[in-house]
Amino acid sequence: MVSPFMPEPDHLAAIRDALPATRAGIYLNTGTCGPLPAETAAAMAAVAQRELTVGRSHPGAYEELLARLDEARAAVAAVLTTDVDLVAITHSTTHGLNLALGTIAWRPGDLAVTTNHEHPGLLAPLDGLHARFGVEVVRADVGDGADEERVLASLEAALTPTTRAIAVSHVLWSTGAVLPVEGIVTLAHQHGIAAVIDGAQAAGAIPVAVDEVGADFYATSGQKWLLGPEGTGALHVRRDLAATATPPVSGFFSAAEPYRSALAPDARRFEAAAFGATQVTGLARSIGWLAMYVGLPWATARAARLARTAAERLAATPGVTLVTPRERMATLVSFRVEGWPAPEVVKALARRVHAVTRSVPGHDLVRLSIGFFTAEGELELVLDEIEKIASHEPGTLPPVPAIEFLEAAPD
Repeated sequence: MVSPFMPEPDHLAAIRDALPATRAGIYLNTGTCGPLPAETAAAMAAVAQRELTVGRSHPGAYEELLARLDEARAAVAAVLTTDVDLVAITHSTTHGLNLALGTIAWRPGDLAVTTNHEHPGLLAPLDGLHARFGVEVVRADVGDGADEERVLASLEAALTPTTRAIAVSHVLWSTGAVLPVEGIVTLAHQHGIAAVIDGAQAAGAIPVAVDEVGADFYATSGQKWLLGPEGTGALHVRRDLAATATPPVSGFFSAAEPYRSALAPDARRFEAAAFGATQVTGLARSIGWLAMYVGLPWATARAARLARTAAERLAATPGVTLVTPRERMATLVSFRVEGWPAPEVVKALARRVHAVTRSVPGHDLVRLSIGFFTAEGELELVLDEIEKIASHEPGTLPPVPAIEFLEAAPD
């Protein structure tokens, strides 16, 4: 049983026991999908079993779904440090970003400004605006995201009288830099335009006080740092917009009352699409597990400490170039190894020490996602192996037994 009041070694051991995927290898890719808590999987399985044996249209099913949606909104609100009526449940960060950008009455020739480091989850909605409305998308060069003045100046230089929105990430998926989102939001509002923030690599990874950020919309994922199932996410809507904005799509769940056409008076008006009870239950349970048993402040502090340790070690490793700015980092640590394509480093780490990492396409980066559940010994093993890789050219590393990743894992 996990308890936030355990001594740290016991606490970490209990957490890892409750996250079975951590026993299959060194889990360093939460920035894609976090490990699912066993408690979450059990709760989802119970819902699926009930749907199978009792059905999905029995009298209490709808009320149960509404209760789980309420629970999920409240859980997300706690993570984002905001009010529950400002949170809408979505199916992904990208879903939330599409909803947010869709509230703007775009016209041909309008501009949307973003950065040169955005994830396809944001770029695809922006490209969709270009295809549908002729919106021009400008990607401001913000370097690695470390220089706050450069970030703000580059974004401001891209603005024109026809710019309607600035849409950027809170934490860049590529370099792992934490962008100055409060300053970016202020810049947008000074120019009378919308500020849309992609919080996929922030919520659950670092402390987020979304009302202080002040963005018009803040979208995030459920499956990453919140350890929820895929197909889940959330959208925070600024209070005045939550009551007045017209979503680009509406449906049964966006109504103020069942079988009525009037939109909900809060962020629920953005909940147009139907929700699966298993997924919503899983999202609520994962965040609840994080908050009640792990302790989110402890989790974010521990992950930050481990990520900084990794960054400092990589910065001191010959042949390795640390790309993540240590002065503005979260829990993603990105680097390059001289002479090695990033995907080859990822393959070598998987084969040699059973580490789950990833490369960042378009930037030739290797990325480590450092979680609160990562053991110090695991991280040291990976960093030692990166040092070994950096001291060899591809094809010259001493061989290791060809053991499939999921068939064996280090103790």
